[in-house]
Amino acid sequence: MSAPTVDPVERPPTALRRDTRPAMRRERRAALGFLAPNLLGFTVFTIVPIGASLVLAFYEWPLLGERVFVGLDNVVRMLTTDPVFWQIVGNTFYFVVGYVALNLLVSFSLALWLQSRVRFKGFYRFVFFLPVVSPMVANAMVWRMLYQRDDGLIAQLFQALTGTSGPNWLGDARWAMPAVILMSLWAGFGYNMIILVAGLQAIPATMTEAAQIDGAGWWSRLAHVTLPLVTPSLFFATVMTVISSLQVFAQPFILTGGGPGIATSTLVFYLYQWGFQSYEMGYASAIAWFLFMLIMTITFIQFRGQKKWVHY
Repeated sequence: MSAPTVDPVERPPTALRRDTRPAMRRERRAALGFLAPNLLGFTVFTIVPIGASLVLAFYEWPLLGERVFVGLDNVVRMLTTDPVFWQIVGNTFYFVVGYVALNLLVSFSLALWLQSRVRFKGFYRFVFFLPVVSPMVANAMVWRMLYQRDDGLIAQLFQALTGTSGPNWLGDARWAMPAVILMSLWAGFGYNMIILVAGLQAIPATMTEAAQIDGAGWWSRLAHVTLPLVTPSLFFATVMTVISSLQVFAQPFILTGGGPGIATSTLVFYLYQWGFQSYEMGYASAIAWFLFMLIMTITFIQFRGQKKWVHY
């Protein structure tokens, strides 16, 4: 007489859990094994440097020499007694406002144009996106030659059109930051253009066709159909562009060296000067943490404000 068999479906839940625990433990160990290299790299190259920079901010720590704990003195010095710090912050906001506004305007206009009946769309997308994948240093070097005072291509165009060589783009404090913004715009608008093209392509054609049947013109369809439906892509592009523009460094470093004077010095360029030219790592870390908090605050405000204008 054979022993009675138990249907697995009828087995109590505790018995099933007991049977699956070894398999779950094996899967957990395997997952940890696959994740371990990335976790190790993230810890060594991201978490540890972030923690070290926070510690450095509380020290007067020359690269060579004795370190001295100074508490919040670096922060107080940065916010109250540094004679140029707030001008550097103003330069950074000047770049952010000018670059982000022009970038979104140009990229959205080109994305709209590429959504119309244009031949060779793929070619135009490739051409507009090419500067994004080009090294920023190489881009800046090319534009530095274009901006040359007398024999640059831009000066020659001004000479041909107006009889003068035009502004001294990199040597005049009034024109240096616009020159940096213009170069950055050329190098960066292609990324947002691709994002916005994808957002425009996701809009159902039936909605614009229905608006057209109802008699809505091009501007009306743009304002009441296209813009509201593309706001998620616009929001993403705005957040990413603001974050990247607050960290601008290569363009002023190559084009102007932060000058003339400090007309194009930005926060990242300023902390680079303190950290790797003056070797005051503590003060440079304090500036870095100010920039980090500034980015976090602005990004938080953007996410809080999106509820009023982004339509999902």
